[in-house]
Amino acid sequence: MSKQPTESFVLAVDVGTTSIRCHVYDKEAQIRGSCTDKVVPLYPEVGHVEMDPGEIWRGFITVVKGAVQDAGVQMRQIEALGISTQRATFTTWDRKTGVPFHNFISWQDQRAADLVKSWNRSCTMKSIHGAMKLLYFLTRQKRLLAASLIVFSTQHVTFRLAWALRHYTQVRQAVAEGKCCFGTIDTWLLFKLTKGAFIFLYHYHVTLLQMCWSGFLCSLVSLPLSIFPKVENTGHDFGSTDPSIFGVPIPIMSMADQQAAMFGECCFDVGDVKITMGTGTFMNINTESKPHTSVAGLYPVVGWKIGSEVVYLAEGNAADTGTAIKWAQELELFSDVKDTSAMAYSVSDSDGVCFVPSFSGLQAPLNDPKACASLMGLKPSTTKSHLVRAILESVAFRNNQLYETMLRETRIPITKIRVDGGVSSNDFVMQLTADLFGRKVTRPQHLEMSCLGAAFVAGLGIGYWRTREELKKLQSTDKMFLPRGANKEGACSRSREYIPVLQSWERALRRSMNWYKP
Repeated sequence: MSKQPTESFVLAVDVGTTSIRCHVYDKEAQIRGSCTDKVVPLYPEVGHVEMDPGEIWRGFITVVKGAVQDAGVQMRQIEALGISTQRATFTTWDRKTGVPFHNFISWQDQRAADLVKSWNRSCTMKSIHGAMKLLYFLTRQKRLLAASLIVFSTQHVTFRLAWALRHYTQVRQAVAEGKCCFGTIDTWLLFKLTKGAFIFLYHYHVTLLQMCWSGFLCSLVSLPLSIFPKVENTGHDFGSTDPSIFGVPIPIMSMADQQAAMFGECCFDVGDVKITMGTGTFMNINTESKPHTSVAGLYPVVGWKIGSEVVYLAEGNAADTGTAIKWAQELELFSDVKDTSAMAYSVSDSDGVCFVPSFSGLQAPLNDPKACASLMGLKPSTTKSHLVRAILESVAFRNNQLYETMLRETRIPITKIRVDGGVSSNDFVMQLTADLFGRKVTRPQHLEMSCLGAAFVAGLGIGYWRTREELKKLQSTDKMFLPRGANKEGACSRSREYIPVLQSWERALRRSMNWYKP
């Protein structure tokens, strides 16, 4: 009789905007096997960004089986599964058959821009703003000031869902018949993996579908506490995969989105900052047990919930980081992304060229869904290297905008800054970010921290790892980027060399705003 393998592993899948990745982790948090599949975004109309649910499901199954095979292990050796997905991408489906009524509508989608604008200009919003300003004047509670300044954006699922209810007859009919489910990618995957056996917090049927539009407005006063009440990075058992899918049931122990990277980076303490630079940039700071109240477009999110402990983060994002670099590659400004750092360093500056990375509008702190992407300051002397440098500079400049907003808003002393995601492999962007921050920034050895974070939470949930201190000892660093002129602690005064360039870029930014008229 053959000896049964005794070593066990934790599996984690990250469903991103451009790819689906799966890693098999061992006790040392080393990757023993991996598999990646592409996600192909669909652009059926200008401003519409979609994904095929069937392709997402096929890709998910493919990477799980591929990673386990690559690791040379068997499915029965997998103790737990953690899942991280992109946030705010949703679909609706038939609760009996599980068949989606339409493609996933992406978080980058702009189809609800006019609806968002009309609500932001509505008498209802003006009344809410006025009432909140009055209450703030009387109470001086910052939470009320934030409510008086709140504006909707296209990244809020509610408005795109309202658009779907208006434009898709099949969805309206299913709602009327009481058989319509609504959910983000994680919810839909959980429905598919358990064959509908497990109903998650974010799984709405007809009653909640009818309520969610008005319910969002009713919760405005408490928005800083519950913008979207989604439980992130939750160390709980969500059921197990149906045995018919992978041959054995696998416990699903964590559901997360990109801030799973915060847990993967071991940013467990107040003031720890994580920056994930993938398709978009997401900057998070640990605010511990207190959700942050913002007046400039940062938003509070649940970092993780393990047992009774809930940790909050303040978050700001820029939607078009990797998108801009991929666009430049498709224009044949370079053939290999790895060449871009050397191209940027090959010239002393961008020759006055400024790039505004806003294919999906501008997020915090400007919050303009009608902004356009633009290249300004082109000259006959402009080369490909100048263009590439301008594009990479724009990524670091948006990082700096988010960082300054975070410092100003939270007033929390920064303890450490760790950066992950595919774009963090670019040394030019990392060094310029460190120079602009005037702080040391650290890049991990493995860049897929959302996957690792989901794995860590899943592993803690089953006792695969015991404590967070154990996880910190497993952390690995690839490179530390010190700002020029830094002291031993890796800090210095913020670089003044780039002030004129930043001012030119901010002028280009203003000219790109409100470009698309309704």
